[in-house]
Amino acid sequence: MSDRTGPTTWTRSRVALVSFLVGAVGVTTFFAIGAWQRRWIADDGLIVLRTIRNLLAGNGPVFNAGERVEANTSTAWTYVLWFFSWVTGGQLEYVALWTALLMSVIAVPLAMYGTARLYWGSAAKTGWTLLLPLGAIIYITLPPARDFATSGLENGLSILWVAAVWCLFLAWARRDAAAPRENAAVLFLAFVAGLAPLIRPELTLLGALVLLVLVCSPISWRMRLGIVAVAGALPVAYQVFRMGYYAVLVPNPAIAKDASGSKWGQGFAYVANMFGPYVLLFPVILALLVVGWLLYARRLAATAAVEVRGRHAKPDEDEHADPGSAEIGTRWARWQAGLRQSKTVVAVTVAAGAILALYWIRQGGDFMHARVLLTPLFILLLPIMVIPVTVPEHVRLAWRTPQSAADEVVQRRTRTSLGGAVLLGVVWIATVSWAVVVHQNTLEGEGIDIGRSGIVDERRFYAVNMGVANPVTAEDYLQFPRMRAMMESIEKFRDEGAVLIASANYDEWYYARLPDKMPPNTPRQVSVFFLNLGMTGMLAPLDVRIIDQMGLAYPIAAHTDRLQDGRIGHDKILPTEWVIAESGAFGRYPVLPLFLDQEVVQQAQVALTCPATMDRIASYKDEPWTVKRFRSSLRQSLGFTSYRMSRIPEYEIQRCGLPMPARIRPK
Repeated sequence: MSDRTGPTTWTRSRVALVSFLVGAVGVTTFFAIGAWQRRWIADDGLIVLRTIRNLLAGNGPVFNAGERVEANTSTAWTYVLWFFSWVTGGQLEYVALWTALLMSVIAVPLAMYGTARLYWGSAAKTGWTLLLPLGAIIYITLPPARDFATSGLENGLSILWVAAVWCLFLAWARRDAAAPRENAAVLFLAFVAGLAPLIRPELTLLGALVLLVLVCSPISWRMRLGIVAVAGALPVAYQVFRMGYYAVLVPNPAIAKDASGSKWGQGFAYVANMFGPYVLLFPVILALLVVGWLLYARRLAATAAVEVRGRHAKPDEDEHADPGSAEIGTRWARWQAGLRQSKTVVAVTVAAGAILALYWIRQGGDFMHARVLLTPLFILLLPIMVIPVTVPEHVRLAWRTPQSAADEVVQRRTRTSLGGAVLLGVVWIATVSWAVVVHQNTLEGEGIDIGRSGIVDERRFYAVNMGVANPVTAEDYLQFPRMRAMMESIEKFRDEGAVLIASANYDEWYYARLPDKMPPNTPRQVSVFFLNLGMTGMLAPLDVRIIDQMGLAYPIAAHTDRLQDGRIGHDKILPTEWVIAESGAFGRYPVLPLFLDQEVVQQAQVALTCPATMDRIASYKDEPWTVKRFRSSLRQSLGFTSYRMSRIPEYEIQRCGLPMPARIRPK
């Protein structure tokens, strides 16, 4: 009997392996081709490249030289791109493009591998199993998933980190606690999970849950301290640096976008905006059917295990569960022992994905179509990245007349397994059919227009507005309205300095001149005040100051109050008069552009003397960065993070208790 069973089990394993490899290669190839066809670098993706330019030029991790402002949300993405740019010496846009593309493409088969390992143990034992891609197909079919596989943003890094944590976490659950080098493997998992806040701040939830499971599992207190130390070393070190260098607790975009408050209505509109164009609800329902069947099949397997092992056996599919757990005396110890199981990993991961999705819905989503929900969707799809479609070995038993009660039980199980295989096969075919239809319908002219919700398909928007199918370089963005005129204006005012302000005319910029004698500690330079930081920042020289109305790179705007009904992601708009006052430009007519209010400029000049505001400005513009400044910023970082001011200079004067300036008399 053993001679017959050995080769059969080996053959089944090979069939499962081959089916997985074919699916993984196919999905990865299609994803890579689709992402390459839709390659681009977003305006927001160009923002990080300006910081890298400053790093390479020796100006530090800043957006504008001489201003310690962290304009990038993902710290890890900034330094990953800086490293590859430094090593290769390549053009920054293409370094970002290829790095994002490779990370995105690697993340999908890596996640599939982790999920395949989840089902691998039982694949060769219950029949002929095909490991077919399902969640992976759903993810790569979505046009925004292919769009943000490049884009210059950190989406690729995020899903690669998620896939790595998924594989390592599952491997930990399935290993024997006494395995060789187990402590090193656990510490490596802790280190990777601890990177979460550096990848994306909200991913801290998933990283923290993984670390919590590790710490609560039955290990020594020495190992617990080791996990905390290894996981926290890099994030804590960087957080201390951030507080002492930037004088805030979070990246400046987090202050600018102000995560406080909730916009549930806008969040549900964002979900509809993502689901509607691709009928995404259809594969989601199919995926839920698969999850339901897998849970039911697991329950049947557990029941069968009880029947085989006896009434006192533990009904658990995990082959590596602690055999002594049944003898543990206390409930807490039994709970601890039960943590190291595959089902715990799945439950924790799915819970994290669901909470992250709810977080973004509460926040109102984003102005970019589907972007912030891609990572939560990827996390939620992890347990079904591949699915086991198992045909029972003895299919003919399903139709034979049972000879005994035991035969009847076997026949019932065989029929159930066969029905499950048919169900999963139909679901897989339906999902593939949906993917083909969605791909064909969105290949040309895909996406949606800007609507009243303020959400936009960014890739399509820029490609259409510039007439460039694949905008990648900063030079491509010269085709965007106002950019050529901006470059001409920068060259015109390069020596004397000015504040450039966008006009309604795409071929010209308004400007505010600087006086012959500048205020103390105010450099003479060209300042560009415009919403799109990426294209302006990459096109302009590093000695040109680039600032924006919503405050991604401009703390004065970032610390203003959030507009309740503003466009999502753009709900802080600083009046131009603040920039005129802060830059030291002429604030009176006839030199001041007539569309600006000289009274408001004068009020802004007074409002900027508010002691707290002056301290905040000094914290990021005080040169040089000394030990004294580091200690001062470290102490002030908590207060500066929560500091808010009125965007209306008159109200800000009243808030600070400053004297209102006299009205300017017309001449």
